Amino acid sequence: MAKLNRSFYTRPDVLQVAKDLLGCKIVTKLQGKITTGLIVDTEAYAGINDRASHAYNNKRTPRTEIMYGQGGVAYVYQIYGLHFLLNIITNKPGIPQGVMLRAIQPLEGIDVMLERRGKLRLDYSLTNGPGTLTKALGITKNELGQDVLGNRIWVEPREIVLDDSDIVETTRVGIDYAGDDAYLPYRFYIKDNPWRSKGKGLSV
Repeated sequence: MAKLNRSFYTRPDVLQVAKDLLGCKIVTKLQGKITTGLIVDTEAYAGINDRASHAYNNKRTPRTEIMYGQGGVAYVYQIYGLHFLLNIITNKPGIPQGVMLRAIQPLEGIDVMLERRGKLRLDYSLTNGPGTLTKALGITKNELGQDVLGNRIWVEPREIVLDDSDIVETTRVGIDYAGDDAYLPYRFYIKDNPWRSKGKGLSV
């Protein structure tokens, strides 16, 4: 069982990390159950100069402090009081950047994912959004701060070949508040993959 190493996450280019996570396999081992999925859709958040980032303008709160720590750690937060979103912190301590996982293609433990989502049959809605994939993988606030090189959540290297032509670059979703930064091409997904998030960014 190979895992991506620390140096994968601590690289200085968060956009490259977001691209390179595509095609990798995320694994959770929670409540004694293993679930896995192919990462097919990601978004990069570039830290203190990125208006879409929780750490914009060097904002430091109990919520965001984890972003200033070591790369390769899970940053999990809740939105609308309903959905948990999974981000992986990148770069070196003091540089608060990260990548959010937007969608995965289910691979293993699909029966467990269906049960967690309360679904009877497999369809794209199982994991094609940042809030649905976390529920399917069993990720909650309990995973905040987990090392993704550990034994609860980890990412395994890409086993498929992806060329630049296989990766679509577009704008992020749901960040209209970010002004001009909402138009930055910081979202990446695998071209023609039906499991990618259906969320649409802004027209450029």
